[in-house]
This record gives sequence, C-alpha cells and structure tokens, in this order.
Amino acid sequence: MKFPYKKLAPGLFRPIIPIGVGYKDLFINYEVLVDSGADDCIFDAGIGELLGIDVKNGEKKQVYGVTGAKPENYYVHVITIKVGGWPVKIKAGFLPDLVSRYNYGIVGQRGFFDNFIVKFDLSKEEIELKQLN
Repeated sequence: MKFPYKKLAPGLFRPIIPIGVGYKDLFINYEVLVDSGADDCIFDAGIGELLGIDVKNGEKKQVYGVTGAKPENYYVHVITIKVGGWPVKIKAGFLPDLVSRYNYGIVGQRGFFDNFIVKFDLSKEEIELKQLN
C-alpha cells in the first residue's frame, strides 16, 4: 500500500498518512507522521478522550524529543489502529496538548515499525507499507 507524502508548505513534504485509531468499537480518523526515529506511537490525549479512554489512568511514561522542551508525561493504553483497512492492536501513548504543537500523531518503532515493512521514497514523495504476518 502506498501513500503520498503530505505537502505542508511549498517545498515541504512529510510522510504523514491517514489511519484509524480505535478503542472498543469506536474509531476516529487521524493523521500520523511515520517517524523512524520515534520509539513509540504517540497521539494527542484528546483523541483518547474522544474514544472514551481515561487517558491519565494508563501507564505513565515520559517523552523528551517530540516536545522540543522539558520531558513531558504521556499515558500508554492498548488500542487498535487501522492502516489501509488492516487492524493492528498496539500499545500507544496519549500526550496532553500534542495537537497544540502538531496537527498529527506520531507512529514509531514499537507499535508501527514492528508491524509493517516501511519504505520511504523521497524522490517520489511517497511511503510504501506492507503488513508483517
């Protein structure tokens, strides 16, 4: 499955793709940056709340790089993501106020790269994903 890079500004493209984020029977469409440098998948806490998750009741962890500032707490929950219709159960973090910095979530090594073969093609401005079995 191939996705075009998203144009953020003239000459500025990023591997941002649409996914579904789900908890129980509810799914929300959401965009995520495919980030090979990210350890975990992290979404805005507001997405978790919309799904009915008591975000701060999850496993508490800290993130440093994504915020560009001091370490911040995020909260891990088991959810399902759908990528191109493929459902995958993962552990993902929910970070308060991520949306104030980015209009998208981040998918990283644990939860995404361990479920998909990812090929970045900057010359074509596209990303190709294959689900691991």
